[in-house]
Amino acid sequence: MTRKYFGTDGIRGKANEPPMTAEIALRVAQAAGAVFQRGEHRHRVVIGKDTRLSGYLLEPALTAGFISMGMDVILLGPLPTPAVAMLTGSLRADLGVMISASHNPFEDNGIKLFGPDGYKLSDELESRIEALIESPAAPVPSDQLGRASRLDDAIGRYVEWVKGTFPPGLRLDGMKIVVDCANGAAYKVAPAVLWELGAEVVPIAIWPNGRNINSNCGATAPEMMQEAVIAHEADIGIALDGDADRLIVADERGKRVDGDQLMALIAQSWAKVGRLKGNAVVATVMSNLGLERFLKQQQIALHRTAVGDRYVTEHMRASGCNLGGEQSGHMILSDYCTTGDALIAALQVLAVIRQGGRKASETLNLFKPLPQILHNVAAPPEVLEMPAVKRAIEAAEVKLNGNGRILIRRSGTEPVVRVMAEGDDEKLVRALVDELSAVIEKAA
Repeated sequence: MTRKYFGTDGIRGKANEPPMTAEIALRVAQAAGAVFQRGEHRHRVVIGKDTRLSGYLLEPALTAGFISMGMDVILLGPLPTPAVAMLTGSLRADLGVMISASHNPFEDNGIKLFGPDGYKLSDELESRIEALIESPAAPVPSDQLGRASRLDDAIGRYVEWVKGTFPPGLRLDGMKIVVDCANGAAYKVAPAVLWELGAEVVPIAIWPNGRNINSNCGATAPEMMQEAVIAHEADIGIALDGDADRLIVADERGKRVDGDQLMALIAQSWAKVGRLKGNAVVATVMSNLGLERFLKQQQIALHRTAVGDRYVTEHMRASGCNLGGEQSGHMILSDYCTTGDALIAALQVLAVIRQGGRKASETLNLFKPLPQILHNVAAPPEVLEMPAVKRAIEAAEVKLNGNGRILIRRSGTEPVVRVMAEGDDEKLVRALVDELSAVIEKAA
């Protein structure tokens, strides 16, 4: 079924244009409210947001939609996506909503939905909501309208919860940490967590103005963080994205460390003490082949899923694994949280460094990634079914001769086809990406 509204991670688009208009947000709330009103109790929904200007547009529209369906709304204000997931369960809400376009620029925004268990919704539930969005709503009588209130201690609840995931008795005293908050949802909570655990904190990108979220900062643009690590002679740098579910790290030399290396580090650490459930890591098809080879050496399996942290989480639940993530920095540690949480993942990384007593550069880089080239081609997804494109992909796989991977897929967030190849021979990998991109462009 082709879906009009929901994509890889909720509903996303340019603010004040369909589907990110106040009108559609109201209808989404009414549709979701209709699906999640189960039982005879007083129904409630929690709503959080990042720091985008358009949050002021979407938050009241969603609030009005839920209230019209008889649901009470608890407003959290700017908080990370994982905080919304946690508080949805903690407050026994029927539904959680995060208003965010994650790592996208401020012009975009999105709506992410969480069920009462704090997990992102399944495709089936999203399809049920989508089917109701364009149908007439059935609002409650005026005497059954919901109410809206603000949770004043939301920040404090989340900070204490995150701190509670750090190993008991361990502290960060004596460590200097640069933390880049991307002018986003974690601009208050991230520095607070690290400081309260004893670190000397150098916070950057903590001055959101509604327009500067993810702008030359954060996990998708970590260069400023890397430079700050060197300038301040810090022990490590941490960069979060706009809604703080994505993590990129830099060692004390300013060298960037991606999600694959972080998953390898945590997996190795947990496996040694018997904490790695299923003796496996769940990652997407985009994770580097170097990670797979490293884990195999450690006798740890790698399960791959479609791109999107929701699919990683679903596979983790189905297989009983407790560690998963994406190369881009989404890190899901299900012993602690139901979705990606960059702060909790960062604390696990810091714990390994602290316990090992070595520098970040000596701890974080566990394997050498294979050359991996990714190119986006503006093309409709139908081109992937064309015979010429299929033949080109088969020919490229023959040329790799088992020493790498070819991955061609449609984007879930943009009108492009993503062409990726990786292998031991970087020159060959680049040539194959160029050839495949040209074939797809011609077919389009």
